[in-house]
Amino acid sequence: MAQVLEQVISVRGPEFAGKALDAWAYERGVGLHFIEPGKPVQNAYIESFNGKFRDECLNEHWFNSVTEAKAIVEAWRQDYDTVRPHSSLGNRTPEQAVREDMPLAAGLA
Repeated sequence: MAQVLEQVISVRGPEFAGKALDAWAYERGVGLHFIEPGKPVQNAYIESFNGKFRDECLNEHWFNSVTEAKAIVEAWRQDYDTVRPHSSLGNRTPEQAVREDMPLAAGLA
């Protein structure tokens, strides 16, 4: 999907990518929900993640190839998910939270 959208954007421009995404989502029954322009607090979790990703990964590296970028981003993601504690998860890593909360979630079903 990402490769297709990248090709579409480079060939036809970003306005076409929006139409391609709409069509892709509609064909698969995926609902798209957007925040209001200028209201980043409506999506605070992703805004926080995007800021961390940009500050800690994208702004810290000069990527010489797509392969290098993928490796660096994956290393950052692994650290983010398995090593770094998150205050929103009680200072646990996402991996710990899933592992520790699974019995609770199973009991609620």
